Amino acid sequence: MSDFLDRLAARRRFGMRPSLDAISGVCAALGDPQKNLRAIHVAGTNGKGAVCAMIDACLRAGGLRACRYTSPHLVRINERFFVDGKPVDDVTLESAADKVFHADSDTNSQLTFFEALTAVAFIAFSEAKCDYAVLETGLGGRLDATNICAPEICVITKIGLDHCDWLGDTVEKIAAEKAGIIKKGVPIVLGKNDPEVVAVVKTRASEVGAPFFYAPDMADESEIPDGFSLEGAFNRENAVTALAALKVLGQLESVKGRLGPTLSDSLLKGFCNVVWPGRFQRVGRFIIDGAHNPPAARALAAALRKHAPFAGPVPTLIAGFCGDKDVDETLRILAPLVKKGIAVRTNNPRSLDPAELARKMESAGIPAISCDSIHLALEKMGSVPNGSGVDTLICGSLFLAGEALAELSAFPWQADRFDAAEILKV
Repeated sequence: MSDFLDRLAARRRFGMRPSLDAISGVCAALGDPQKNLRAIHVAGTNGKGAVCAMIDACLRAGGLRACRYTSPHLVRINERFFVDGKPVDDVTLESAADKVFHADSDTNSQLTFFEALTAVAFIAFSEAKCDYAVLETGLGGRLDATNICAPEICVITKIGLDHCDWLGDTVEKIAAEKAGIIKKGVPIVLGKNDPEVVAVVKTRASEVGAPFFYAPDMADESEIPDGFSLEGAFNRENAVTALAALKVLGQLESVKGRLGPTLSDSLLKGFCNVVWPGRFQRVGRFIIDGAHNPPAARALAAALRKHAPFAGPVPTLIAGFCGDKDVDETLRILAPLVKKGIAVRTNNPRSLDPAELARKMESAGIPAISCDSIHLALEKMGSVPNGSGVDTLICGSLFLAGEALAELSAFPWQADRFDAAEILKV
């Protein structure tokens, strides 16, 4: 696995590429494995990974074999690739990667980091012969490497301002990029969004001849089964989007007999078995969330106000961010909800320096100190909570969420394999 990670990490030198030419060329050399997949293609700013996890869980609960590709990973890169509810093993990943790297060399395509991972997913899922592959875009949609798939349906979740340097500086521009996944004749399901986003997506659907469905018109929170396994009002909104997508999928002629237009009770039970760690997850005295941009911070703030098992602000915020995020606005949103902060470094090459982050916390009105790692921050806090219930919020990066879960022995998959050096590689 180390060789695979080294070769993968080397792909970072190619940066990001606003083109589908390289991924298309490599996949063509591999026999276009993506065309073997019954894909459910999901884009959005926030919530797209959770929607993927919900659809995956429901398909499996309904007796179907499902694969899932999401990003980023929290602890190990295997988490990006799921088959039958489990991360793909090292041997399978290495085998698929060998084929991808050989095709990349033969075509001189120089795949980027994310393009290589996407091609690996296409190979692994094609060989697994799944009934459905749930694919999450990495960035945007129109020029995202996943966009060479041939989907049964497309889904777009909540859209907000993020990656503005790549996608545009207004929600309309970002929505247009996300709507680039829409294809002729393929139904598009849009989650709850502001009117300007709805208008952009609906217009694009009309232009390409894609049936348009608005999730709030298709499903309702009352349909979410008791025992729904994820916390936070934003996850209930995501669940409505997933419900609508499953309903639309069941109506398609191509899948009749697999799902049916009326969702079965067994399929709906999948909502009670969704595992999506690091998203408003409570672990003892801690709430851990991967909120890393203003829209996610607003959702986290609303969830804290509505569901937090404590009165008043959280005593301590432990935060770590990648430097390319809108950290100032995110902290401004969270500031009224916390009393003090500890700024930490994340195990990612793009991590914001803790001292700089502490200064940003102070500017946002959060008295703060800096610490070089989440491990040292937890040591500094000690093991005794500052009172009963929740006393610490950990957020700012999904990489930080993964580190925290591993430190607290609360990671659901392969927790014994946590290796900070591996995260730093990829």
